[in-house]
Amino acid sequence: MTHATPADAAAPVERHTITVRGACPHDCPDTCALLTTVEDGRAVRVQGNPAHASTGGVLCAKVSRYPERTHHPERILTPLKRTGAKGSGQFAPVSWDEALADIAQRLGAIAARAPQAILPYSYAGTMGLVQGESMDRRFFHRLGASQLARTICATAGGEGLTYTLGGKVGMKLEFFAQSKLILIWGSNSIASNLHFWRLAQQAKRDGARLVCIDPRRSETAEKCHEHIQLLPGTDAALALALMHELIAGDWLDHDYLARHTHGWPQLRERALQWPPERAAQVCGVPVAQIRQLAREYGTTRLAAIRLNYGVQRAHGGANAVRAIASLPALTGAWRHPAGGVLLSTSGYFPVQRQQLQRPDLLAGRPARTINMVTIGDDLLRDTSPEFGPKVEAVVVYNSNPVAVAPDSSKVVQGFAREDLFTVVLEHFQTDTADWADYILPATTQLEHWDVHLSYGHTDALLNRPAIAPQGQSRSNTQVFRDLAARMGFTEPCFADSDEQLCRQAFGDAVDFALLAEQGFAPLPVPDAPFAEGGFPTPSGKCEFYSDRLAERGLDPLPAYLPNHEAPGSSRLYPLAMISPPARNFLNSTFVNLKSLRDIEGRPLVEIHPQDAAARAIAEGDLVRVFNGRGSHECHAVVTERARPGVVNGLGIWWRKLGVNGTNVNELTSQALTDLGGGPTFYDCLVEVERLPSAPL
Repeated sequence: MTHATPADAAAPVERHTITVRGACPHDCPDTCALLTTVEDGRAVRVQGNPAHASTGGVLCAKVSRYPERTHHPERILTPLKRTGAKGSGQFAPVSWDEALADIAQRLGAIAARAPQAILPYSYAGTMGLVQGESMDRRFFHRLGASQLARTICATAGGEGLTYTLGGKVGMKLEFFAQSKLILIWGSNSIASNLHFWRLAQQAKRDGARLVCIDPRRSETAEKCHEHIQLLPGTDAALALALMHELIAGDWLDHDYLARHTHGWPQLRERALQWPPERAAQVCGVPVAQIRQLAREYGTTRLAAIRLNYGVQRAHGGANAVRAIASLPALTGAWRHPAGGVLLSTSGYFPVQRQQLQRPDLLAGRPARTINMVTIGDDLLRDTSPEFGPKVEAVVVYNSNPVAVAPDSSKVVQGFAREDLFTVVLEHFQTDTADWADYILPATTQLEHWDVHLSYGHTDALLNRPAIAPQGQSRSNTQVFRDLAARMGFTEPCFADSDEQLCRQAFGDAVDFALLAEQGFAPLPVPDAPFAEGGFPTPSGKCEFYSDRLAERGLDPLPAYLPNHEAPGSSRLYPLAMISPPARNFLNSTFVNLKSLRDIEGRPLVEIHPQDAAARAIAEGDLVRVFNGRGSHECHAVVTERARPGVVNGLGIWWRKLGVNGTNVNELTSQALTDLGGGPTFYDCLVEVERLPSAPL
């Protein structure tokens, strides 16, 4: 027997390890600063950057798995061309030259006849200003394509804020830690706003009271002192009743109302029409709970509201935001850094969108706009004077409309059109990619440059590429540069590099040297931005009464608007359904990661024990959730997370991973919100039945 000597043993392999600063690209208010550890060109770890105060070194479970997503064995790494029938998911690899030449030729032929027959479809697959809304917009403006109204998430709430506070502005995140009463309104913060939740917990330890207002008894609601489980779409009625009680108790800051608000006499008159008894009947909550909440809000000096987008996904969503955003001005809560309201901070960021997107490239041509919420109907429309040319080509990037858009059976019908040319830029073969003619491999956040704003804090962030693009993947910006070149677009702006675009995004308003040095740069926002008024409205005041809305012939005051599909209005479909995100998914992103899908288990609908008993449904039963738009099969969870009369269809699973090839958006409608043209995902009536095949 021989023994290996040190000289005989294999020499230890030296690994080249680096750490790269970046930013989370996903649709979440936290916009975390990232540190990516790279070993020999492979990303092995993503963690929060502890130097960034808002992130504090902490990431959600989803993004901490980003290396798994980036190096996933099913990732698309070469251009693919459809070889089978539409929707079959059958593709073959082709070269970039072949793909780009064919795409440019086909888009060019359509543009020569009717450029508005071409439609881009994108949203927040990345929130980056460079990969999400720069070279792509230049390309489609130059082409003369239809414009897309990107409304699927935040426009109703954004309009509500804009007509009340003057923009997407509000409290600074860090001061919630000093608040003594926090209303968490329409938000499951543990799942969707982790770093705010850390501050809320700090405030709670220091004696603050936490109240959650949500139709679902979420993980967040369970950990608050109180849960107000109102009916979906009734938030404005609750806010107006709170105003009524603030007036009745004289818990008002009369000086602030006189100096820093517009339309108080008119709002006061409306609020007095909403005694708690009326609101309790509309909202389905006890009168005493409304009175007590008003007393707490009116008598707590440092009272803060963390408002989120769940509130706005019903017919009256913008008016609900208007009503809630008015509350801090009644009590003068804005006088203090730890008082006020926060829905979004994105309006503070000085984004140079004209420079980034170059709408001047339209050169005076008419611009048709199509609402992304109504894509199901719009892909099925023929040419008409009202609509314009039929959509002949769709270029999808940063989105998965077949899974995420409402009324998805119609969306599928639209993408199934044989005469529709579809190009999808993607990481994986999503539900939408299955219907593509070409799938182009896109880079992930670890492989490209970008800059980011936030809608939950006030720091700009820079993302550096940590690794080289995997396989043949190309950034969105590069794909649109390549297409521009193939189509003969010679404007100098199409030669701008990604680093140049990063510098253009904020212009001189953000210190790019500081961004490059530490990965983030704070905006100069005052600690108490509206302590002395100074709202970015036309009047400079908090506008309870909006002259701009009056000029449009709309109600100038916040109002309660019943749902399009109001609970109790249909005998066929007696249950209201909301579809909040599953905790371990982010819209349809991450659904294909088995580690996260295993945690979620399977598509579920939560149903209250009373409603389950009335339908002979037991825990774990296979059920059919249905209405006039479609039918979705999933498994029942019998739980008091759902209130009586309301079911919670957790989303958004990929359709092809569902029981019968659907997800909850088979049931949601294309009806729009009161302002902003937003979706009404939580304004939906259904029935639920136990399937005969379910075990007894």
